[in-house]
Amino acid sequence: MVGGKGTRLRPLTVNTPKPMLPTAGHPFLTHLLARIKAAGITHVVLGTSFKAEVFEEYFGDGSEMGLEIEYVVEDQPLGTGGGIRNVYDKLRHDTAIVFNGDVLSGADLNSILDTHREKDADLTMHLVRVANPRAFGCVPTDEDGRVSEFLEKTEDPPTDQINAGCYVFKKELIEQIPAGRAVSVERETFPQLLEEGKRVFGHVDASYWRDMGTPSDFVRGSADLVRGIAYSPLLEGKTGESLVDASAGVRDGVLLLGGTVVGRGTEIGAGCRVDNTVIFDGVTIEPGAVIENSIISSGARIGANAHISGCIIGEGAQVGARCELNAGMRVFPGVVIPDSGIRFSSDQ
Repeated sequence: MVGGKGTRLRPLTVNTPKPMLPTAGHPFLTHLLARIKAAGITHVVLGTSFKAEVFEEYFGDGSEMGLEIEYVVEDQPLGTGGGIRNVYDKLRHDTAIVFNGDVLSGADLNSILDTHREKDADLTMHLVRVANPRAFGCVPTDEDGRVSEFLEKTEDPPTDQINAGCYVFKKELIEQIPAGRAVSVERETFPQLLEEGKRVFGHVDASYWRDMGTPSDFVRGSADLVRGIAYSPLLEGKTGESLVDASAGVRDGVLLLGGTVVGRGTEIGAGCRVDNTVIFDGVTIEPGAVIENSIISSGARIGANAHISGCIIGEGAQVGARCELNAGMRVFPGVVIPDSGIRFSSDQ
């Protein structure tokens, strides 16, 4: 399911759907598709909505990845359940595995499918254990792994198991979701299945899991892929402190740390330090700049000796020399900040 607008990541998502943002050298969705292919699954249906044409233009019929990809466009917001129901007519098999398209996961997909078969489940949910479940909906299970209830966020959760956004459905259950209207699987479909006595099980593990919806999570997820903390078949043998496209120009004395990514045609001047940052294609960073925990969009220019920390710089934006940008600032596409135009310290 890749239909969301990605509003929390604006301005990155003004022109690009969130699942197509460059992440560790590839559009994010490509990492998920590579994991799907590695698990032996070859037929994929993408439920799209916002900027739907971008997906088909990039992936086509999927043959370059060894997949067969079909597309279903959501013309009106249908929610998590309605979006799943909307692709029903394209499903070919009695079992369908559904993915939230903006989750970075290290789960073993074949193990989840094995649990589904072994339990003869109607629905199997991937549940991941987290250190602080208070920020998420919790899903308790009994000693046999059967789901007992679905809980909203609570200050005193009874379990550390949360919904990880990956589900295995018997196809017949998807047909029963109401068509043509917004439906929430979390608030409507799943509780109803429990009421009806359906066999709903959890596949519980402590695998890598991250919702890529916020700037900080996006940066961390990309860095974890580059460093091999999160696994992607696309990066086998390529992990390390940084990932630099062969066409990029990185001058002497540049430090690239913390899983930094440097995109195609980007130029980084001498003496720069870039830490835990995602740099898209065609960026120019002039000498002496220091950038950390940030995202620099395609075509942006960063002036000499600028300091940027925890920011998003939009497409084609220009940050002047000696500027200081901190604390979650978002520079929208095409904006020009003059030399020393923004500073947090006195200009000396």
